[in-house]
Amino acid sequence: MDASYVDLADPTHLEFDYMRWMRIVLRAAHACRVIHVGGGACALPRALAAEASDRSGLQEVCEVDPDVLALAREHCGLRRKRGLRVRVAEGRKFIAGQPAAGWDAVAIDAFVAATVPRHLITVEALGDAARVAPLALINVLDDRSDREVRLVAAALSAAYPRVWALGGRTGNTIVVGSALRLDLDRIAARSAADPSPARLTTPEAMARMVAGTLPLRDQDIGEATGTDSR
Repeated sequence: MDASYVDLADPTHLEFDYMRWMRIVLRAAHACRVIHVGGGACALPRALAAEASDRSGLQEVCEVDPDVLALAREHCGLRRKRGLRVRVAEGRKFIAGQPAAGWDAVAIDAFVAATVPRHLITVEALGDAARVAPLALINVLDDRSDREVRLVAAALSAAYPRVWALGGRTGNTIVVGSALRLDLDRIAARSAADPSPARLTTPEAMARMVAGTLPLRDQDIGEATGTDSR
């Protein structure tokens, strides 16, 4: 499974379709200060930092595996840059220590094998994300059952007033929780025009999809709030 792709000649180039979809949403929200949970080679944060014109912008990356960042620095050109901060840190713990409304968005792109770590997608975890930022984006891998999408969307629905998604029938889906009223028609048009077109699932359709789905809570996975888990 491909995990990272960085264009060393053009950091704004995003090869992976789901990262381009995430960028479309972040641009629509004018999100300049973003916490990224899950780093890898930091392709998306590096692209956003390279595009930033506002000196107050900041891409803060939390990656739990120091070896991953070492590889990114050695082989993928990861360097210090204005507007980009990369740290070895567990994302949920980092978010828990942030002030209310201190960020524009939280982007979660973290996996154990092909599954988002459960402690990142509980009602409590995403409630804390909503405290910190009015927008949360979670990259989910799923099949046609949409089980993972529904599970993530159910937890986001407990934290944000609007939940919707971008994706195809299988593979990557970006599930979005928002307290902002974004122009979903424009986001849908731009996502449909991507080289790998994405379909937007509206908040109304998402509400029907998740009806009856119980979201995960910390007690369901046997973890206390903010504990480290991989």
